[in-house]
Amino acid sequence: MKSCWNLRLSNYVVFVLALTVSSSMAQFSAPEDHLDKVSNNASNYLFPVEPGTPNLLAGTMGELRSNHFHSGIDVRTNGRIGVPILSAQQGYVSRISISTGGYGNALYITHPNGHTTVYGHLDRFEKRIADFVRKEQYRKKSFDINLYLKPGTFDVARGDTVAFSGNSGGSSGPHLHFDIRDKNNEALNPLLFNFGEVVDNTPPVVRKIALRTMDINSRINDQFGRFEFYVTEVDGNYKLPYPILASGTIGVELLGYDRLDNSRSQCGINLIEMYAGNDRIFKQEIDKVNFGDTRNILTLMDYTTLKTSGERFNKLYIDDGNILSYYGGSTGKGMITVKAEDIPIRIALKDAYGNESFVNLSLKASEPAKEVVAMTSANKLLSYKVIENILEVTSKRELGDSIVAYFGKNIEYAANTYSGKNQHVFLFDLRKKLPDSIRAGNQIINTHFKDMIPSGIIYKYYSDLMDINFSKNSLYDTVFLRVQYKNKDREVFSIGDSIYPINSSLTITLKPKGNYSERFSVYRNTGRYFQYMGGSWANGKITFSTREFGDFVLLEDTNAPSIIKMAVNGAAARFKIRDDLSGISYYEATINGEWLLMNYDYKTNMIWAERKDSKVPLKGDLSVKVVDYAGNENIYQEKIP
Repeated sequence: MKSCWNLRLSNYVVFVLALTVSSSMAQFSAPEDHLDKVSNNASNYLFPVEPGTPNLLAGTMGELRSNHFHSGIDVRTNGRIGVPILSAQQGYVSRISISTGGYGNALYITHPNGHTTVYGHLDRFEKRIADFVRKEQYRKKSFDINLYLKPGTFDVARGDTVAFSGNSGGSSGPHLHFDIRDKNNEALNPLLFNFGEVVDNTPPVVRKIALRTMDINSRINDQFGRFEFYVTEVDGNYKLPYPILASGTIGVELLGYDRLDNSRSQCGINLIEMYAGNDRIFKQEIDKVNFGDTRNILTLMDYTTLKTSGERFNKLYIDDGNILSYYGGSTGKGMITVKAEDIPIRIALKDAYGNESFVNLSLKASEPAKEVVAMTSANKLLSYKVIENILEVTSKRELGDSIVAYFGKNIEYAANTYSGKNQHVFLFDLRKKLPDSIRAGNQIINTHFKDMIPSGIIYKYYSDLMDINFSKNSLYDTVFLRVQYKNKDREVFSIGDSIYPINSSLTITLKPKGNYSERFSVYRNTGRYFQYMGGSWANGKITFSTREFGDFVLLEDTNAPSIIKMAVNGAAARFKIRDDLSGISYYEATINGEWLLMNYDYKTNMIWAERKDSKVPLKGDLSVKVVDYAGNENIYQEKIP
């Protein structure tokens, strides 16, 4: 059978269907009687890495990752692999997971109080657990494995060594990922359990504040859009040193992070509150993480900024499509309405240890000016961008103070909304109409808008080039769909914009004009590489699924994966495997025709054999086969004397 797993990082999952297994009774040490009834008192949990030794964490719970919330703490091992990992409390090993990505080698221990502690990115398990897991891998003929165990299979006491630290799975360096989960499998904040090994007297750090207009009539410093401001620090507090002119409905965003003592790691901020005058209008408290909601982080962060600059701004307002439960105590949705009076804004940030920082700024009420002195000069004669529901068109003054918008056979003339030193700005509400193109003077641009796709419903878009099926949960908010087709050296289907996050996958059917064999597959051009999307052919059309908008092409992968021998002898069989386009789909290895377990680390492209019985050397006919997603295969064979 095949050792088969998905090597594409976008499809890595830690939680997969698994079989409950049983084994012979094993116990590491006799449980201590006084721990039989574990309370929720914080002092009951033992720090899992070198307890009693100060630790500078590499990450904390609630930290904003690119597509999920960090669910625990990352415990440093100072670059070491093989540090003993201790059970934080008595209990039993309830789950063992091995996967190429995610937590890699992971162990789950359930405790008498109903909590489960999770230990991820392990190098290896304690010997009795390791022997059990290896036996199951050979029985299932699979490297990836997910085992659910009953009490009594592996009972552990507080402080037992259950594994050794590593760098497995989606880890960027040796460390231990440590979770504490409640009975509902929601991750709790480990720092609330008073681990004395972690010292934190350092308050959160703030870098920038961003302000954005929330509707077409609102302005910030007389302009529409989103604007970032660096803050200044005075005695540990932050401020914008000058008032911001504002009118209408305004949203605030914050770029910041928490920092532990003597650590350079940028960690999560657990509590953020915002006050307009004396009224608290926004509260965000990340005290637990529900794994079913974690992708909704894309509605908490400013997604466009994340995609363009990589910066993770925390919205201090509850945007459309945000269903997270972190906002108890917020008034309305946290947006600020500026009318005739100035509004002082105060933002309070607090970490798990109670360290606080404050940000102060002022929104100065101001009627929008028609002429904006401080506007950045336009680089292009005519350009446009989409900001939420609004199309912003910018044209240089030499093209005139009006533009023509084309809507199919209809045209509309629009006067400038406001102007700067060398340009005019025009605003259109896309919820009313989608313009095909815009003309200013002798310049014209095509917008490529095709449809307005509402969120929360099943919706289908049809055209001569493609069909797109949106499920009820595909979108967080309305998408103004742009579609473009180019055919120079290859057909390129441009679908949507990267400013829109996708929740659940879209199903797309491409209708290429060229003739393709079924060996061609769909790839998304990321700008750095072509990401394999796959697809199935029927009647000259190819259908695939995606969670990203972008540029899609059809490519044929004709090259087999490479297999490079690193070492082959009686004690070891190690290889590097790579594929130059579609990616590795699976591998399998045999010794004398019998299935051979091969471990895999995608970060080093290394696979290596793990013998069923370490006392029996590798001997005889070794065969290693590697197959890519396009079906190309390479086979390495050698006779081990």
